[in-house]
Amino acid sequence: MSRVVVVGGGLGGLVVARDLAKGGADVVLVEAEDELGGMLRTHSVAGLDLDLAADSFATRGDIVAALAIELGLGNELCLPDPRGAWLMTRDRRTAPLPAAGLLGIPSTPMAADVLAVIGTAAGLRAQMDSLIPAPVGAAAVTLGELVRKRMGAGVLEQLVLPIVAGVHSTHPDDLELDRVAPGLRAALLRTGSLASAVVAQRAAVPAGSAVGGIRGGIARLVRELVADLDTYRVDVRLRTRAVRIDQHGVDVQPVGDRGGAEDGHGGGEVERIEADHMVAGVADPTRTAPARRTGIELVTLVVDQPELDAAPRGTGMLVHPDAQGVGAKALTHATVKWPWLAERTDGRHVIRLSYAIGPQDGAAASGVGRSAVVGPDSPSAVAAAADAAAMLGVPLTASQVVGAARVRWHGPDSEPAALADGVVGVGEASSGRGIAGIVAAARSRAAAILGA
Repeated sequence: MSRVVVVGGGLGGLVVARDLAKGGADVVLVEAEDELGGMLRTHSVAGLDLDLAADSFATRGDIVAALAIELGLGNELCLPDPRGAWLMTRDRRTAPLPAAGLLGIPSTPMAADVLAVIGTAAGLRAQMDSLIPAPVGAAAVTLGELVRKRMGAGVLEQLVLPIVAGVHSTHPDDLELDRVAPGLRAALLRTGSLASAVVAQRAAVPAGSAVGGIRGGIARLVRELVADLDTYRVDVRLRTRAVRIDQHGVDVQPVGDRGGAEDGHGGGEVERIEADHMVAGVADPTRTAPARRTGIELVTLVVDQPELDAAPRGTGMLVHPDAQGVGAKALTHATVKWPWLAERTDGRHVIRLSYAIGPQDGAAASGVGRSAVVGPDSPSAVAAAADAAAMLGVPLTASQVVGAARVRWHGPDSEPAALADGVVGVGEASSGRGIAGIVAAARSRAAAILGA
């Protein structure tokens, strides 16, 4: 029986460990925190159990749905409300998000909903994409470089930037093209234009919503994965930090008593765990390059405001980073987005607001944040309520906030994981952000190891 050690108990680590153990491997999973799942956890706000971070997954390829079905959650899969989200532009205009696009790249640059955001001049420049030879921009390293060369600065700055910043907490110029939009480069060369490439990429996805969810929250995936680890006898070691990872094993050390992975430095004896195969859902702990990432703050409000019953901005709103007077970069009207949640709130509304903060203000070195309940009169809740009112166009005061919580964590690390030769990478550190991409990569890695 092959022995595999998996470092990191985030989603990628859980999926690869579960598939390996199910396939007959002897699996050890080490995790620096005191619980598994990374940011896919729940917290309680005003008596409601809500997702701590991500609340949906991309439906492309039915990757996550297939895993959910295997885990017994097939009947709990659901789609969001079809009303869609809105965008606040740089000059604080509001408009529905264009319907047919990819990461803000329009499939029809002169469509009315696109022009409502970027204007006619930028639309005409973007339309020139159809006249530019296919190789132009095809060698772009980043998403921003590709869009700028093919469709111009207008589309990039006014449409792609706010969407990418809201979803990935990163500027398009800092996102590797092949990591955030796999297949788009090849589609450009095949179809001859970026707009046509977007059409082709969208056509490859089954009709319906681009995202899906699970009744009761995405964190249910983690609970079922953890249960399977027990079923398949995975040796799970919590509060255990990797200090060195190589092809043949990992050196680990117990984490200190204060709770963060960084607190384990210098405390506890180092143990060597040998393996036939090594899998890491974290960056190499001896990597010399500093992590390049942003900090993210999510403020969740539970409010009593009947005017929100009309869903004035659909399922939420993305905000241009340069919009004045609004601190949030995105808002999710969760009780509109997820009808199952609205059924549980007794008429109250759940609003989630995302903020970009400095990386030093984020979570522990592991990237895992902690939820903190805050009062309706706290600075965080007051600022979030003011932003929500501005974005939704509905009055909202502290007296209408019945519960609030704040959580901070690190955004994706854009520095390569720099794993040692022979160490298989999974998770956000190696596969990029996004539940579907992480699950797909983890399952592929597990299959390759089992087939070796």
